[in-house]
Amino acid sequence: MEKYDLVINSGSVFINDRLINCNIGIKDGVITVISKNILNGERIIDARGKTVLPGTVDPHVHIRAPGHDYRETFLSGTKEAALGGVTTVLEMPISSPPPYSPEIVNNRMAIAEKEAVVDIAFFGAAGIDKKESVIPCAKSGIVAFKTFLHEAPEGREQEFIGLTAPDTGDQYELMEILSKTGIITAFHAENNDLIKKNIARLKKEGKTSPIFHERSRPPVAEIETTAKILLFAEKTGAKVEIAHISTPEAAKLVKKAKKKGVSVIAETCPHYLFLNDQALVKHGAFAKCNPPVRSEAERKKMWEYLKAGYFDIVGSDHAPYTKEEKEKGNGDIFSPPAGFPGLSTRLPLMFTAVKEGRLDLNMMVKLICENPARIFGLFPQKGSIMIGADADFVIFDADKKGNIDKDKMFTKCKDSATVFDGWEVYGQPEKTIVRGQIVYDEGEIKVDPGYGKIIKRNHK
Repeated sequence: MEKYDLVINSGSVFINDRLINCNIGIKDGVITVISKNILNGERIIDARGKTVLPGTVDPHVHIRAPGHDYRETFLSGTKEAALGGVTTVLEMPISSPPPYSPEIVNNRMAIAEKEAVVDIAFFGAAGIDKKESVIPCAKSGIVAFKTFLHEAPEGREQEFIGLTAPDTGDQYELMEILSKTGIITAFHAENNDLIKKNIARLKKEGKTSPIFHERSRPPVAEIETTAKILLFAEKTGAKVEIAHISTPEAAKLVKKAKKKGVSVIAETCPHYLFLNDQALVKHGAFAKCNPPVRSEAERKKMWEYLKAGYFDIVGSDHAPYTKEEKEKGNGDIFSPPAGFPGLSTRLPLMFTAVKEGRLDLNMMVKLICENPARIFGLFPQKGSIMIGADADFVIFDADKKGNIDKDKMFTKCKDSATVFDGWEVYGQPEKTIVRGQIVYDEGEIKVDPGYGKIIKRNHK
């Protein structure tokens, strides 16, 4: 009998859009056989009573190294990913400096190569101030670009060099350039001028308590900019993603644009599905994110649109800041940075929705595994369980309840992860396997820094 490096026996395995009971044989980090027959292995995982899903792909992660290692490193960030069943991280381009050139991209990859414990691919930065670098950067192995349509936040200018395009004319010019690369650009779609004016007015009126973060960035700020980017994409032929959609009307615009043939991807995040604006009242700056969490009516509508197929992917938008940074401003909600940890909570939250009947398992796997892999050129290597694919899995007891516990997280900013702390959930990973190696097992990381591989896009 042939002997495999690793065998996963008797699990309820998600294959071809359904769960089947089978055994999986792995050699050299790749799925070699899927069978009902007994398999022989050097190492054997008994998965009886467990659910075995493809390792998840998180398409929206901010680790921010180098330059801000006190917030996160590639080691701490990818350990946090493994805790959440994420076997492939797509890293966003906020660092000091941002990766707007091949040289900076290569430097980030070199640092990650020494630290990462799960696999990682990179976004490049695309901004009007470094427009001449866009085409060369597209050939550096990045899987996509990211562009912010607002000015660099005050005091964080170094993190946004080559990453912004606040002016409408510059946005169109940049998209003309991006259209020549043939790869997707994710846009942070909020109207810079409207938000600046709102914040100035609210500050003047003394309205700086947490709820006014949402009031300063109303849905129209997102809707208007989404409509503009979709129009520009139609006219230039650029491939675009509307990142972290928070409002149903923006999702509706994307749906209409798709019908017109625009190449566009719609992403949302768990916090827009599970939280409403009262989270700002309860958690203050620890629930501050951009775009903000919305009203309860909008949150419910987001679920309707998710189930109706309006969204292609769900990313965590993992954006860690220290407790001290989040408490900045002495109660002025406009002072602290926006974002909070989310790498390890995405799968448990989404699977809990499956258990509660808000979403079916097939759609969940598409949103957090298969679709991100397909969209960013990683499929079939990543995102599914099939012969020839990387042996990436997440294993858990589908019927076991647990609680999200920030104190058990690996992120450097776990003290800021308050919004979901204590939530009762299903689907907490027991084992996370990357290319046939157990990376995370019952609370412990089992591989050395540098086990994770850098995944590069072949620009040809």
